[in-house]
Amino acid sequence: MDSNGKLATRVLNTELPIMVNIQELTKEAKDPKPLAQGAVYWQPPEQALEKVTHIAWEPTTSRYGTHEGLPQLKEALTKKLHQENKLFNSSVMVTAGSNQGFLNLVLTLCDVTDSVVLFAPYFFNAHMSFHMTGITNILVGPSNPKTLQPDADWLERTLLETKPTPKLVSIVNPGNPSGTCIPEPLLQRISDICRKAGSWLVVDNAYEYFVYDSIKHSCVEGNHVINLFTFSKAYGMMGWRVGYIAYPLEAKALRTQLLKVQDNVAICAPMISQHLAFYCLEAGNEWVRNKVNTLGKNKQLLIEALTPLGKDAVTGGEGAIYLWARLPEKYLDDFEVARWLARRHGVVVLPGGACGGPGCIRLTYGAVTEADCEVSAKRLRKGLEELVTSGMVE
Repeated sequence: MDSNGKLATRVLNTELPIMVNIQELTKEAKDPKPLAQGAVYWQPPEQALEKVTHIAWEPTTSRYGTHEGLPQLKEALTKKLHQENKLFNSSVMVTAGSNQGFLNLVLTLCDVTDSVVLFAPYFFNAHMSFHMTGITNILVGPSNPKTLQPDADWLERTLLETKPTPKLVSIVNPGNPSGTCIPEPLLQRISDICRKAGSWLVVDNAYEYFVYDSIKHSCVEGNHVINLFTFSKAYGMMGWRVGYIAYPLEAKALRTQLLKVQDNVAICAPMISQHLAFYCLEAGNEWVRNKVNTLGKNKQLLIEALTPLGKDAVTGGEGAIYLWARLPEKYLDDFEVARWLARRHGVVVLPGGACGGPGCIRLTYGAVTEADCEVSAKRLRKGLEELVTSGMVE
C-alpha cells in the first residue's frame, strides 16, 4: 500500500490550496511583486498595538478564553452590528478568522450527502471547505458576465427543482475574487429565495468597508441568514486571525452545535488577538476608511496596466481589493500564464481557474504600497503586452 492509501479520500480529492502554489510561483520570481494574495499593506492601528503589548503580560492572555469570544469584544461587536450593519437580531461567535468561521458553519449545517451552492467565480477557500468535509455535490451557479453578480433567476430555479433542496447557499459581498458588489435589492431577493426554499444563506462580508465611488455595502438578516465578518483586511490583522459569525439570535439549537464545533476546531480565537481586535474597534471605522481611500490610485494603476487585454476584459473594482481580468481566448491555462508572468516579469497574480473561472486572472491592489504598485503595474503591462503580441516568450 502506498502512502495515499492511508489518507482520507475527502482530503486527497481536495486540490492543493492555490495560495500554496502561489508561494511556489513567488520563489521562481526575481524580486516578486505580490498581486495574488488577498491582503493589505497596513498594520493595525498604532494605539491598538501599543495597548496590546501590555496585555501580553496578563496571565489570562495565556489561558483559554470562552468559546464564543472575549465578553467585551462580543459586546462591542454586537454594538457594531447594530450601528453599522443594521443587524439587530444576531448573536456573535468570535473565530480564528472568517475562514475558520465558514468551516464551523459547514461542519454544523451540512451533512456529506447535502448539496450546496456557490457562484462562479467563487472564493476558493469556500470550495475547499466543502470538499474537505466530504461534500461533493457542489452546484456552481453562473454570474452576470458583465457585472459578475450572482444569477438570482438560476438560483430560484435550482432551489425549486433540486431534490432534496440544497442545504446552503454561499456568497461573498463585496466579491472575492470578483471585486463586485451585490446591490441591496439583489441581496434581498437572494435571501428571499433561500428563505422560501428552506436553505441557509451564508454571506461573507470580509470586505464590508472596501467599497468605492459612493457604492454602499448592505447586509441582510433573517432566521435563515448567517453573516461572516473579519478583522483581517480592514485592520491589517491577517496574521492575528480574528473573525466572527453573526447568526440568528433565536437559533438556540444552532448555538449549541456551533459550540461543539468551536471546542474541537479552535476552542477560542487567540486571546491576545481578541484584545487587539477590541482595541481596533476603539480606533473606529473612520481609521479603516482612511486606509481604504489610499487604494484608489493602486486600483487605477492596475486597471491601466490591464489595457493590453482589450476593452471589456476587466470586471470588478467597485468593491473589495480585486480586479478580475479575462485573458485572450487561447490562454485557457491561466496557471501557466501566472507562472510565466512570475518567472519572466516578476509579478505574481492568481489564476482564475482556482476560482472556477478558467482563462482569467485575479489581481489584488491592496497588498502593496502606491510606490510598489507603480513598479508592479509597469511590469504587468509589459508582460501583458508581450503576451498579446508575442506569446509566452521565454
